[in-house]
Amino acid sequence: MNEEAEVRTMNDELRTQKEEPKAAPDIHDRTFDFACRIVRLYEALRRKAGPGRAISTQLLKSGTSIGANLEEARGGQSRADFASKCCIALKEARESHYWLRIVDACGILPLQSIRPLVNEANEIVAILTTIVKRTSVR
Repeated sequence: MNEEAEVRTMNDELRTQKEEPKAAPDIHDRTFDFACRIVRLYEALRRKAGPGRAISTQLLKSGTSIGANLEEARGGQSRADFASKCCIALKEARESHYWLRIVDACGILPLQSIRPLVNEANEIVAILTTIVKRTSVR
């Protein structure tokens, strides 16, 4: 398979459904969808030779743990427990964003194939930053 066909295949795998949501999805839904997209990216990166394979493992761990930590926060035993889990989710979101930037900067995948994930990681970081700040203030 040539490079262009491979990029098209990866783009197809990473593309999400373009449905008009009736209401903005909550952070739990967004992080779940993000994790699913990261799993698909992981599978695409594992097929490539070189450092993409090692990076894919790091990205899989950080990208899927964001939502897992938010689920833990949902069941937090106290406000402090909730804040702590949200803080961990924020750190994992920042790490995911970092690995996505590495994938682009090193030319492992072209930016156009991962731009939606980079943007979503940015938005998740912003949302979680707000949650952590608001939780910590009180």
